[in-house]
Amino acid sequence: MRIVTRSDFDGVVCAVMLFEVEAIDRQVKWVQPDDIQNGRIDIDKRDILANLPYDERCGLWFDHHYSNQPKQSFKGSFKLAPSAARVIFDYYEGRFERDFNELVRAADKIDSADLSVDDVLYPENNPYFLLSLTLSHANYENLDEAYLNRLVARLQKMDIRTVLGDAEVKKQCSEFLEQNAAFKQLLIRHATVKNRVSIIDFRPVYPVVRGNRFLVYTLFPQTVVNVEIAYKDPRKERVRINVGHNIFNRDCRVNVGLMLSRFGGGGHREAGGCIFPAREAEISIPRIIDILVENKPNEQ
Repeated sequence: MRIVTRSDFDGVVCAVMLFEVEAIDRQVKWVQPDDIQNGRIDIDKRDILANLPYDERCGLWFDHHYSNQPKQSFKGSFKLAPSAARVIFDYYEGRFERDFNELVRAADKIDSADLSVDDVLYPENNPYFLLSLTLSHANYENLDEAYLNRLVARLQKMDIRTVLGDAEVKKQCSEFLEQNAAFKQLLIRHATVKNRVSIIDFRPVYPVVRGNRFLVYTLFPQTVVNVEIAYKDPRKERVRINVGHNIFNRDCRVNVGLMLSRFGGGGHREAGGCIFPAREAEISIPRIIDILVENKPNEQ
């Protein structure tokens, strides 16, 4: 069987556990949600999808995103949990040889953004969070599959301190912390605030250096939600938008995943993303910003 999962920390933890309980005989396929939504990946019954939208061709499916709630029967598990890793952990309860409690708790906290101000400002003091930041979304177009597979292999057998001591992991963490300082300056330079919505438009910059996506909430504490806009590809043919509630000022009433599902994307109630052809971005993005500025509940 093959694991098909998302190239973020939650996806890595999903893969770690699936390797222990299923007969995985092929390399992990690392993808993004729009790859599944747009049918760019060949999927069959030997595939286990985790932390991704459902594809009826798969053999097993595990997810937790609000916008991906199933409308059909399937094999696997879905629930509105803090992480997809939690869904898998509960589904296979009692079948793990290793104790994954700490690792899954970390995935829960990171994927649900249950973070403190100190976590955000000083990620070097939070080992799991720092490790997750080396998988920044800014690197999606230049995905380092060898690094992702390296993390899976090490997290299967090692504690977090030993993993961070690995030469390649240490190098990635060091590079991230250096780039994060430049990322903070980019945030400030390319930010505007409309009512209580912070808007970061990175389209004048490609590629964007890796950085801590939660920093924006400490820079603009008066805002309740952030919109980040960037090109997804070197040809600037597609635009990526990420939306997230301010984790330190939780007064945004818009269900982000539900809102973005109407624009071809999706996610959680508090955060999500979507991708547009560049020609459509100038129509769709202002509509999304207007919804967030209005800040009315959108759940029926």
